[in-house]
Formats: sequence, structure tokens, C-alpha cells
Amino acid sequence: MSATPTSAYRGLFDLDVSTYRPHPVHSAGRTYLETNCYTDIIIELLHGRGDEPLAALGSLVRLDFEGDQWTFFKPDPTDLEALFGIDIHEMQPYRPLPLQIAEQIDAGRTIIVELDAWYLPDTATTSYRREHVKTSVAAEAIDLERGWMRYFHGPSLFELDGEDYLRIFHLEGDTDPEVLPPYTELVRFDSGPRLRGDALRAAAVDALRQHFAHRPEPNPFERFGENLDRELPVLLEAGQEAYHAYAFATVRMVGAAYELAAAQVDWMFGERGARAATAMNTIVDGCKVLGFRLARRRTFDTGPVLASLGDAWVETVAALGEVLA
Repeated sequence: MSATPTSAYRGLFDLDVSTYRPHPVHSAGRTYLETNCYTDIIIELLHGRGDEPLAALGSLVRLDFEGDQWTFFKPDPTDLEALFGIDIHEMQPYRPLPLQIAEQIDAGRTIIVELDAWYLPDTATTSYRREHVKTSVAAEAIDLERGWMRYFHGPSLFELDGEDYLRIFHLEGDTDPEVLPPYTELVRFDSGPRLRGDALRAAAVDALRQHFAHRPEPNPFERFGENLDRELPVLLEAGQEAYHAYAFATVRMVGAAYELAAAQVDWMFGERGARAATAMNTIVDGCKVLGFRLARRRTFDTGPVLASLGDAWVETVAALGEVLA
């Protein structure tokens, strides 16, 4: 149930968890329902505000294989400011976080903060009360008297209260001096014009064009293939934890990125972008297949799948170049 507003209640968009519907990129039927914790909350933060987050994903075309992992992608801060007037920058959490969150929401802003998923009830199927994992959330509302917060995390909007609220903010008992302050960012919504409609689409295409000029060279899937061939024997000998870590940083990261990129191209260009979107979705399908094969923990010939991924990347670049010309 959503909180009943009190004198201590502070709400940014005054949403309701029971009626909130995530953005379509977080709907059932997607290959990668979640991408990474930061990108997912920015998508839902924009969506909850009433903006189209697909506009801010042009930097995905810069995705590269970084030597042992694919780029941990995020919406580009410059794009967020130019498209939506949103400025995100680091802040200093030198006071109790609930108080700072309440004050910023009062000012029409919010805070993105890294918290321990051990106390996030929405992670019930993964980390909740099982594993200490840092993850980012964006506060949407807070009630200091009740000890309650509504927040964006992963693919949707959630709430926490009670012991979870007390523990996640270290409000109960003496603070452990070994617990460092979390990385915290301030989100301002007053840093420029908020584009909509055709103006937003046109500006998003311009941003994509600029990012496309910085795409990786040569084909990053060739370098990924070389890395996978080296790492596969090690992964087969290692435990499940090592496999999941590698998969998240590689096939899952690039697959999720191209699924978002395909959705952006479809939103921008419609039928004119069909060739590019199809090539991107081929990458998504190939990453899914590769992930399944890695999960079986048996040796296999990586060549055919990697060749298909590399060809799809070449096709993506050619098709995007054509539609952006």
C-alpha cells in the first residue's frame, strides 16, 4: 500500500506503487528485463516524470569491449541536460540521508544513492536478506515520521519501511566506523529547457549522430571473441559465482544495451530504422544464446556465435550510418 501523506511526507511526483506502470522497455517479454541498476533507475525516473527516456540513450552506440568487459553504460549526462534540463552531479552525504532526501524533494529535486540490497524488499528473489550488494536507487518520496520511502530501483517503483528503512540508513544503534558514506548524487530538474514531441525527437537524433561519430573501431566483437577464448577454460573450472560475474559484465551487458538501442532506433525512425533495429536485435539474440551456452558450463566452439555477432555489429553500423546521413 502507498503511504498516506502526512506532515512529514515529501513526494516528488506523487506516484502510487499499486498503479505505477514501468516504461515498456521494462515490460514482460523483453529479453533483458533489467539492464544495470543505474540505467534502469534513470529510465524509470524520466518515465515517472512524464518524459521519454529512449531519447537519452544515444550514447549506447559507443559501447565497446574494454579488455575484460563491455562498457558499463549510462545515459550521457550532457544528453540529459540538453534534452530534459536534468543535471546530475555528486553530492556530499554528511548528514543523515533521510533528512537530506526530504529536503531535496522539498526543493523539487531528488537523490540517487548507493544502498545495500540486503535491505531492499524488491530484491526478494535475489539479494534481500541473503547477500550484501551495493545498488543504486532514486528516492521518489519519503516520510520521516513513519520511517518510509518510495524509490525507483531496477525496472519499477517500490517502497520500504520498518526495519528495512532503519537498517538501510544505519539509523538503529551505533554506526559502524568501517561503514563508509555511500556514493550519492543530486538530481536537479531546473538546468535547462525540457523538450517534448518533435523537438525532443530531433534533438535526440542529433545526439545520436554525435555519439555515432565516436563508435568503437575496429569491430569490438573480434576483441571480445579473443577474450572469451582465453577465459572459457578458466570459467569452466570456476564456480557459479565467477560465471555470473563474467556473464553480467560481458554478454548480459552488451545484450541489454543493444536491446535498449533497438527500442530507441524504433522510437526515433520507425520503419526507416527497421534495418538497424533488426541488426541490433540479432546481437541481442546472439548474446542470449551465448549466455545459455556459458551457463551449461561445457566447452563449445565460440566461433560461429561470435562471427554472427560481429557481422550483426557491422550491419548495425552500416544501417545507422545510412539513416543518420
